[in-house]
Amino acid sequence: MGITLEQAQTAIQAAHQKALDMGVKMNIAVVDAGANLTAFVRMDDAWLGSVDIAIRKAKTARFFDMPTGDLGKASQPGGSLYNIEHSNGGLITFPGGLPIKDSTGRVVGAIGVSGSTVEDDYAVAQAGVEAISGL
Repeated sequence: MGITLEQAQTAIQAAHQKALDMGVKMNIAVVDAGANLTAFVRMDDAWLGSVDIAIRKAKTARFFDMPTGDLGKASQPGGSLYNIEHSNGGLITFPGGLPIKDSTGRVVGAIGVSGSTVEDDYAVAQAGVEAISGL
């Protein structure tokens, strides 16, 4: 079983609150175990270009079951995964996408956040994951 709509909405709400607390405007996406969009929010005046980035961060985190920033480290010039971002219809390989695991450690979905610095994106995504950790 993958992430439920209720769980995805809980993650979105927690991430949204973190973004409000930080004073940043974000796009926040949650995908299920099949990398299908399950929940999404675009905060008022968040960058339009970040809609696609947030969704792709969530999908990338699910496709590879790892934080997008970790994939980015391996995809630098000379790295073993150089140019991987051109696969799967386009991946995002910088921070802001995180897998979501259930209580057994199985990946049931992922969250992607975009709209500020990668450090802010990561912090907001982490808040969403923490809100539903150990489903």
